[in-house]
Amino acid sequence: MHSKLKKYLIIIFSLVSCLCFASVTNAEERMQGMWISTVYNLDYPASPTTDSAQLKAEADEILDNCKEMGINNVFLQVRPASDALYKSSIYPWSAYLTGQQGTAPADGFDPLQYWIEGAHSRGMKLHAWVNPYRATKVSSGDALSSLAATNPAALHPEYIIKYTDGNYYYNPALPEVRQLVIDGIMEIVNNYDVDGIHMDDYFYPGTDFNDEASFQQLKGSFTDKGDWRRNNVNLLVAGIKSAIDACGKDVEFGISPAGIWANSSNNPLGSNTSGNEAYYSNYADTRKWALEGTVDYIAPQIYWEIGHSVADYATLVNWWSETLKDAPAKLYIGLADYKSNGVTDSASPWYTGNEIVKQVNMNKSISKVSGEIHFRYKMIMNTPGLTDKIKQLYASTDVSTQTTNQEPSVEITTQTTTQANNSNEIKVVVNGNYITFDQKPVIENDHTLVPMRAIFEALGADVQWNNDTRSVIAESTDGTRITLIIDSDNMLINNTDIVKLDVPAKIIGSRTMVPLRAVSEALNCTVEWDAVSKTVTITE
Repeated sequence: MHSKLKKYLIIIFSLVSCLCFASVTNAEERMQGMWISTVYNLDYPASPTTDSAQLKAEADEILDNCKEMGINNVFLQVRPASDALYKSSIYPWSAYLTGQQGTAPADGFDPLQYWIEGAHSRGMKLHAWVNPYRATKVSSGDALSSLAATNPAALHPEYIIKYTDGNYYYNPALPEVRQLVIDGIMEIVNNYDVDGIHMDDYFYPGTDFNDEASFQQLKGSFTDKGDWRRNNVNLLVAGIKSAIDACGKDVEFGISPAGIWANSSNNPLGSNTSGNEAYYSNYADTRKWALEGTVDYIAPQIYWEIGHSVADYATLVNWWSETLKDAPAKLYIGLADYKSNGVTDSASPWYTGNEIVKQVNMNKSISKVSGEIHFRYKMIMNTPGLTDKIKQLYASTDVSTQTTNQEPSVEITTQTTTQANNSNEIKVVVNGNYITFDQKPVIENDHTLVPMRAIFEALGADVQWNNDTRSVIAESTDGTRITLIIDSDNMLINNTDIVKLDVPAKIIGSRTMVPLRAVSEALNCTVEWDAVSKTVTITE
């Protein structure tokens, strides 16, 4: 085992020395997104109005604040429930916009067009967010009475089914419904300069959806209703992708499903979690879409903290990134910023958005993860300190700056040590937690050196110093023992295997400094480097 580890580390060191000064070309923009909800007037507008000046002013304020935070992609909910925040010949104007479904804003104002122009003028992209199957969204009263006479759900009552929550949903089994959704999306794509079409996690509302009649009529060769329902949704997703691709416009299509595809206890391909499963509860085979490329990206809503007992954030991010490592679809992560709103307990991981900072930094450390989308705007604005934290996370990442997993590309001469400080200070995250050092990390000969005791005690390893031999010894919880001698380029593993180091351990400022990647990987940890934020992330 250790001979293989030795060869592995030597290969890594050789590759790093070749890549240190390589430049990154043709990198894609990192997703730094924001969801803007219009249902129930959660984010926009603050209250229904036909006043175009008020609608414009609110849009400008939101876009300005997003730009200030470093957001580069805005996801505006333009069809919350069989309605529209744009000029449509298919869906009526939304009641969340003007107060009455079917009533247009004053002065011929078109909110979607205004948002697109506003986002583009600020260097941001605009994605039109639609809810495909939701026909009504009321909290009380008769849901059907909320529909305008021109609403497709009113014109075609055979398209909809009443669910146990009192609302109506389009029946995913009907080919006419699938075509209605596709036509509605293509109306947006053909008439507006949107950068993307986005759907979230609203597919089948639940397992008790009353579609038995449709199943008996349309099941074909399917004998299992679950498989049949999943196929109905698969047909819609594939149909949307095909229609967008055929139009010839550069429009990205993606979906943000529930964070858990399936639990491993129910499906061996699933994650080591025990929460709600999109595959079985909503009949959304999100894994299939990403692997087959019927979406351009998938953005699972991983709305739990790192270390959560039911659905650990780190477990899920790693499951998605490993599952989709060879998939054509990009992977973004949906973040639960809303959980920080109103939290006053400083012991909570969500206090002032601390958990969001950890999660974004973890995302940056995983090569498959191409960014995240924050839910949602007003919750972030109402959480003290969170806007500043997001701004700091994205401060060094503009729309053309990208991350890389190479070692630091720092132009320094041989045997010269560069102290990391101020904006260039190297940060170290161990299992999601920032490590504070009394002697800051340094870069020497293109390798990061860190104080050994601080880093390995954070990993649970016992660290000892032998003054007679001028050596430092670390022993991990699994019994792996690493020995480094000051100024020696040999690292000894379990007193038997010797690994050659490009940079020897040394003493700086009374602290033993060791090459971070080499010793961390010797303890079977994953080490990632983010050149943009100058952050090293170590994960056991």
